[in-house]
Amino acid sequence: MSETGKKSLVVFQDKTIRRTLHNDEWYFAVVDVVAVLTDSVNPTDYIKKIRRRDPILAQGWGQIVTPLSIETAGGVQKVNCANVKGLFRIIQSIPSPKAEPFKQWLAQVGYDRVLEIENPELAQERMKELYEQKGYPKDWIDKRLRGIAIRQNLTDEWKARGITDERDFAILTAEISKATFGMTPSAYKIYKGLNSPNQNLRDHMTDLELIFTMLGERVTTELSKQEKPTSMPGHKSVAQRGGRVAGNARKETEKELGHSIISEENHLSNDELPGIGEGEDK
Repeated sequence: MSETGKKSLVVFQDKTIRRTLHNDEWYFAVVDVVAVLTDSVNPTDYIKKIRRRDPILAQGWGQIVTPLSIETAGGVQKVNCANVKGLFRIIQSIPSPKAEPFKQWLAQVGYDRVLEIENPELAQERMKELYEQKGYPKDWIDKRLRGIAIRQNLTDEWKARGITDERDFAILTAEISKATFGMTPSAYKIYKGLNSPNQNLRDHMTDLELIFTMLGERVTTELSKQEKPTSMPGHKSVAQRGGRVAGNARKETEKELGHSIISEENHLSNDELPGIGEGEDK
């Protein structure tokens, strides 16, 4: 099987589940997941029974499930697939005892999220624990969490000034990154050898890279608050200037240190868990 084919498979409880990337997100073969959770001799027929038992699921089936081509050992096949959110909805309709741990986990996740809404500090503690589980040092985690807060302040400022389209967020983020590091986030990911859409660029930055990222975004936020731009050209100008402040500081730092702080270093050895962050890499 080709390398792409191998990446199209994931092993769960010694059983193979086919998957494919679609719209920068993993989609999994529904029939494979049902087979794992039910041990049914005919998982396709089992899915039909699930839909008959759950009319609401059946009614929204077209929004939950997407037919996608998946490369496996037997070649490329068209298979009904769902993302993680869709799979969770399907699992809720599976009465098999093997599915019960997933249902309990979903209930706990929902409860935790309610608590985090009431007390945002809990969300920060959860994120810190996830980074610790991935093996990041505590001083790096502190910078990363501070960077997330600064990023959130910036996106809130953009939204307050009329920026709502994800593409516009990506364009403005790219302008800050280019002015700070001379690269857009997508080019930076390539530079660091990051190929998966689930790999968050900032989760692979060094301390200094995080610091200058924060500086560019914080200055951009302050400039936007002062100047209150109302058009995309105005926002781009502010983003470029905010990034330029960080870029000049980076160059001065590099002159003193005698080497570039733009690093190919990454944390791919810690990349088994999904990327953590605020979705800022565009």
